[in-house]
Amino acid sequence: MPVLGLIKEGKVPSDNRVALTPKQCKWLLEQHPDWDILVESSATRCYKDIEYQREGIKVVEDISSADILLGIKEVPKTQLIPNKTYLFFSHTKKAQSFNQALFHTMMDKQITLIDYECLEHEDGQRLIGFGFFAGIVGAHNGIMAYGNRTKEFTLGRVKDVKDYMELIHTYFGLKLPPIKIAVTGSGRVAHGILEIMNLMDVQQVEPDEFKTRTYPYPVYVHLKGKDLYKRKDNGSYERNDFHNHPENYECLFKEYLPHAKILMNGVYWEKGIPPLFTLEELKDENSVLTTIADITDDAFGSVPCNLGDASSDDPIYGVQLDSCEKCNPYNYNCVDIMAVGNLPNELPRDASRFFGEQLIKYVLGDLVKGGNPIIEKATMLNKGKLTDYYNYLAEYAQH
Repeated sequence: MPVLGLIKEGKVPSDNRVALTPKQCKWLLEQHPDWDILVESSATRCYKDIEYQREGIKVVEDISSADILLGIKEVPKTQLIPNKTYLFFSHTKKAQSFNQALFHTMMDKQITLIDYECLEHEDGQRLIGFGFFAGIVGAHNGIMAYGNRTKEFTLGRVKDVKDYMELIHTYFGLKLPPIKIAVTGSGRVAHGILEIMNLMDVQQVEPDEFKTRTYPYPVYVHLKGKDLYKRKDNGSYERNDFHNHPENYECLFKEYLPHAKILMNGVYWEKGIPPLFTLEELKDENSVLTTIADITDDAFGSVPCNLGDASSDDPIYGVQLDSCEKCNPYNYNCVDIMAVGNLPNELPRDASRFFGEQLIKYVLGDLVKGGNPIIEKATMLNKGKLTDYYNYLAEYAQH
């Protein structure tokens, strides 16, 4: 009998999200009476222990009898149980140095690691994730930061509302000034940003209009890959070529710096992809950009003035344009940065419910049966050993 376990989040600061809600657990057991699900007791989870118990789900102190362990954020090294299959966001696929010791520990403990971030459709689109709610919260925070800077309007914090529906109600009567907003990206994060643009009644315009016209109301431009990058030799853009050879491309976003007051960044970034702009371009006297919501949040990545994460409690910091050093936000001669690694945690119940739906639809059934090509490709470690798809991490894995 396969036993699934929902682990208690151990990373500090604690994350409130969970891979499966109480009702989703109940549904799974009704559909699969030969399964069992255990929930490790947690005082910080957005769904309380009693909510699982009311649905007939076992809440336990010791989760070690489960075969497949489901978490959200990185599991602390001391809490990893040897010889288990884990699913969580490990943040190791880009050879992130800050999680190298965690990766080594998983190898030593002969753990099988399936990373949510690596679950992809055949076209490379992520299968499951929290990106939509990251976009929701990040876009809200970006607009909030601009309001704090200009004092033209006031928005409260997402974490202070009960759920997404209550958040929507806070936008009733909100009237934004005639600002121009640039939205980048085409995945789930971007879709969440666009949801907020629509809820706040920000009108979409085409790239040429954004750069040449003025408007008496707030507008945004949605910039995807073909709008942002072109080959250096012939000016063309082809998605696969761009991801395989990003060094052959240059970024066009500098054309929008004289027009966009706010940047909502939702582009995927990895080493080698050109940044959206350089620090010198940002300092240029023609640039009007004052507020950046770097929602995909890669420090020193697509947004070179992202100097690292802020906290959920205090999500905005300033960066001085002349020295590129952190400072208090909303000051003269600085740009305000919103960069938080766990944005969906501000809407944890909604985000968890959405995540669990995708996990059930695309992963769990096949995983219990032994896997499928998508799951195989997302398996970074098999009983502690690098799988063929991740041989590029061989040096990272050495210890």
